[in-house]
Amino acid sequence: MTDRYSRQELFSAIGKAGQQKIRSKHVLIIGAGALGSGNADILTRAGVGKLTIVDRDYVEESNLQRQQLYVEDDVKKKLPKVIAAKKRLNMVNSDVEINAVIADVNPEKLEQLANGVDLIIDATDNFETRMAINDMSQKLRIPWIYGACVSSIGMSYTIIPGKTPCLNCLLKMIPVKGMTCDTGGIISPAVQMVIVHQTTEALKILVEDWENVRTTFISFDLWRNQYTNLKMSKAKDSSCLSCGRKPAYPYLQSENLTKTTVLCGRDTVQIRPPKKMELHLQELARQLTDLGLSVSGNPFLLSVDVNENRLVIFKDGRALIHGTKDLKRARAIYHRLLG
Repeated sequence: MTDRYSRQELFSAIGKAGQQKIRSKHVLIIGAGALGSGNADILTRAGVGKLTIVDRDYVEESNLQRQQLYVEDDVKKKLPKVIAAKKRLNMVNSDVEINAVIADVNPEKLEQLANGVDLIIDATDNFETRMAINDMSQKLRIPWIYGACVSSIGMSYTIIPGKTPCLNCLLKMIPVKGMTCDTGGIISPAVQMVIVHQTTEALKILVEDWENVRTTFISFDLWRNQYTNLKMSKAKDSSCLSCGRKPAYPYLQSENLTKTTVLCGRDTVQIRPPKKMELHLQELARQLTDLGLSVSGNPFLLSVDVNENRLVIFKDGRALIHGTKDLKRARAIYHRLLG
């Protein structure tokens, strides 16, 4: 299909040479929710060579309002988001290599995923993962693009190791932590606006137009008609432990990792096993059914009803316990069924 990228190539800042660069690049997207699915869709249509998408969750009905790659059938099948995304993206552009990874991102996994990529896009929903991305970006010298949204508010910032302040530097100046939770709800236009900023910067980086990469921190409130563009050059801290003269990459250290997490904006606790494991889901389903529990699932996960709670178990031993924010209760359910 020689015409496929013709309109993009007619844009002088990209051209045929830029399109060839885009086709040669590998982008890692952390998260396949609202921001992740939108970024993945645009970059797939733009013809990126390879796209790795990693996410820990599966498609739920409440996702359909703003997560553009998913449909009702994905909800019925409880498909992991990355599996549903890969299926849809392959239909959009079969020339793009889509690598779908079902996982909760920790530093060890992140290093495996990031090795050899040209760009990392933040589409996650928690700051533990974002700070790990930030440190890994600095360690491996990979650009990354921060993005967050809640309610009608969004923000984005592009981080180039060795040139711009990192996210750890920014935390001293901007209260971005408040953007990690969707308890205030979300409207789809706010999501789309963040995606616009992230993917535009992504294309600049992929074609290596470094001169035009935005160096400011963008924030906006669409409902209240507010838009802010902040210069960040003075935020760079030479003593920063992530990007300073003597980096220690603190957010890649195991002691800073959470094994149990209350998922933002949801009545759900995630539990990660302390060691690597691989469950045989079919055998586990039989065992749980023998206990009198209601079990359903697919090749990627099991859904188990435990009284008023629902436990979703993934192959790697990770589980989402729905219907509670009580960490002790969640752990008790997990250990009772999985040991």
